[in-house]
Amino acid sequence: MMSSVDFTAFPRAGFMRRLGAWIYDALLAIAVYMVAGAIGFGLFQLGATLGLVNMNGHQHLIDVQQSSYFYSALIYGWNIFWVIYFFLFFWARSGQTLGMKAWRLRLQHLDGQLINKKLGLIRIIYSLFGLGNIWLFIEWKHKLSLQDKLTNTEIVVLSLAANKAKI
Repeated sequence: MMSSVDFTAFPRAGFMRRLGAWIYDALLAIAVYMVAGAIGFGLFQLGATLGLVNMNGHQHLIDVQQSSYFYSALIYGWNIFWVIYFFLFFWARSGQTLGMKAWRLRLQHLDGQLINKKLGLIRIIYSLFGLGNIWLFIEWKHKLSLQDKLTNTEIVVLSLAANKAKI
């Protein structure tokens, strides 16, 4: 970790910059979801081949999945797990997803330290699928989203030099 950078010195990010990163990351999250879905359905196919999945008289595996709440929950849960993990991994590792890196944003504790995966998960829940950012219009002066406020974290705008540094 780069210790010479004082991450508490950077200004908090406003709505438009966060929105730009959110759109970028939404596209990446869709890609992660699709790849996880392909792998998950491949594992589902393997389970059917090994006799672990009961076809219940269906000819096609997709019909088995769509007719079963259990299999649907399993497959969609797998996909969502990997999307959530995408965010948690990057936030805990560097404070930046790829979209945040492109927009020079960093998620951190108020003291500039990185968050852990547990706090990241709490933050995802409080974000209400991104709707928590609307709170920025209420907390305009402080530039805090709902998830920032409830987890004592912040999103800051890094300088070009700090954004390029390995952190």
